[in-house]
Amino acid sequence: MTDQPYDQPYQQYPPYEGYEGYEGYDPQAQQAQQAQQAWPGQQQGYDDPQAHLQYTQQWQGQTWETSVQAPVTPADPAQAYGGSQAAYGASDAYGQAGYGQAVPTPAPSAPAPRPVTAPDSSGPDSTYGPATLAGNARITDAQRARLEGRSPIIEPGMQPAALTALLGLLLSGSAAIGSYALLVPLVVLQAVTAAGWFRLNGMWPARQGIALAFLGALVSDVALLVAGRENAPAAILGTLGVWVLLVLVLQLRSHADPDERMYGLMATVSSAALAILATGHLGAEPDAVSVGAAAVAVAVLARALPLPTPASVVVALLAAAGAGIAVGEMTGLGAGGALLGAGAAGCALIGHRVASYDYPSRFVHFTAGVALPLAAAAPAVYVLGRALG
Repeated sequence: MTDQPYDQPYQQYPPYEGYEGYEGYDPQAQQAQQAQQAWPGQQQGYDDPQAHLQYTQQWQGQTWETSVQAPVTPADPAQAYGGSQAAYGASDAYGQAGYGQAVPTPAPSAPAPRPVTAPDSSGPDSTYGPATLAGNARITDAQRARLEGRSPIIEPGMQPAALTALLGLLLSGSAAIGSYALLVPLVVLQAVTAAGWFRLNGMWPARQGIALAFLGALVSDVALLVAGRENAPAAILGTLGVWVLLVLVLQLRSHADPDERMYGLMATVSSAALAILATGHLGAEPDAVSVGAAAVAVAVLARALPLPTPASVVVALLAAAGAGIAVGEMTGLGAGGALLGAGAAGCALIGHRVASYDYPSRFVHFTAGVALPLAAAAPAVYVLGRALG
């Protein structure tokens, strides 16, 4: 504030001469004058419709493609409201920001991507592959082998083959002694079959399923001993039918998911069926069991030799036929032992192949890889033994 008077006198505006009725009033001239004062450079707007474009706000600078940017939602609602208002003011050429002026819009920064860490190889899921970004969190070794063009088949090897041969020789020797002597290695075979089948199907631990399948095998053995060897088909198939019904009832009472329930049902039925069918060794003729078990032992050892697969299969079948002839001469079957030995060995090689499927673990090799050849050979030993006896 100052006490000095204003340097300039009060500006006297000329009297307004635009009222209607006074001399010199021109409505069109008045509108043109107002338009010229309000919009500089628009006096030629009526003649050139594109003349206003030279005063339109033009953006210069780098932009980005919004279609590839993830939408970012501000955490603060007030910030979102203020940002939208600022964006509206910048896009409106007639807003309060002034004609031809750009209002800066606050651009929130996108969150930094989370780093992807490798899974811990020491955890319980270390047998699975690393996490992927394609929707599948982890893949098995067998799936990776298929993607890489490799075979998911891994054969048990010589050590499981040696255990199979030992168990086969025990079956062959105890069959010549009597049914109750044969029962001891047979029960071991049935227990290992039940456990190995569940592990081969990736279900572990499955104590209830293993116990149920093994119990069915024991019931089949007892039923055959009670009914006699001549009624072996009725004892085996009857136990199998009852056990399938029992497993079905137990699975229906389960509270698991439908897919898991169906998978458990199929695994339990298959395991029980294999363990029960192994009772065929107990129902077959003792001489047939001696020949068939010895042939399986020789065939599995020959199959484990480091040879190409077709060659090893041929060698295994020939070795089994030779073992069948040798043991058949000692038991009275004679040359018929070659056919029985080759048939039992063919079924055993199928079981050996099943135990090699889908990148099995060492536990699978020492359970299913040991027991499945002998369990799969039981029906052939029973049928061929009856036919040749």
